Amino acid sequence: MAVRQDTIWERFLSPVVRLLIDEQGWRRYAESVDWEKESDRYRRADVTIPTYYSSQNFHGIKRGYLNSGAAVTYDPITQYVLPPNETIVRQALIDAIQVQPRRILDLGCGTGSTTLMLKQAFPQAEVIGLDLSPYMLVRASHKSQNAGLDISWRHGDAERTGFPDASFDLVTASLLFHETPTVVCQAILHEAFRLLVSGGQVLILDGNQKTIRQLDWLNNVFEEPYIEEYASGSVDAWMGAAGFGSVQTQDVWWINQVTSGIKPIVSGARSVQRNAMHYTPGDTTVDNGLQGFPLPACSILP
Repeated sequence: MAVRQDTIWERFLSPVVRLLIDEQGWRRYAESVDWEKESDRYRRADVTIPTYYSSQNFHGIKRGYLNSGAAVTYDPITQYVLPPNETIVRQALIDAIQVQPRRILDLGCGTGSTTLMLKQAFPQAEVIGLDLSPYMLVRASHKSQNAGLDISWRHGDAERTGFPDASFDLVTASLLFHETPTVVCQAILHEAFRLLVSGGQVLILDGNQKTIRQLDWLNNVFEEPYIEEYASGSVDAWMGAAGFGSVQTQDVWWINQVTSGIKPIVSGARSVQRNAMHYTPGDTTVDNGLQGFPLPACSILP
């Protein structure tokens, strides 16, 4: 599939962004890495790349994220296309965390920008970033090494992670859902529900669905093959259908949103929803040890 040359991105925005980024510096970085050798460290033979992911271009990049070019260009471009600021947008997910997690899984982690922030927010937690592209994982690993952060990077499909039931306190996904068909988004949320302990939290950061519905020209800016399908749906409804409770969506600077859901704590025949739990890192009321894990991420407030 060829790269579309008629998009606003290709015709107007790409030349502007090229002036803003250190293109020569990124080119030197790209040429310094043996991408095939390093990606082989992460590539798993048991991971099947789904057709929706391999058959489309994303953001004007041929074959989407299954190449080193995507891994190199993602960060310098993304910093200019997430208003008002990429860090502020990603921080909204961190600020929405209501549990004190001991194990965190970041689905569709890409180059690991949110994954690194999760580890920085919860340094004692085990943090795993999972992505379908081994090339993106190479870039993510370089970033974590440079930051001195101990993060595990895993090649895998967010629909079928292969991790045991109830093995995480927090599952997140940033800027993933608008790049997947609705049926895949729903499958990912069902997988997140399976992976979470009772009382665990799922957080989805992505484009604001209400806003994107009004911006039908957006796909002509970047090649986003599934964004109209994403915008026509509801992450809140998808979470509810997957079994999550206490589902809430908050706007992030109008163009983005963060949706939170809690896996109910089942007590006998009743299900208890956690609506007002707010823990901060270092909260001494929470056992930070891993003994007996998995356990509910938090207890119920009296």
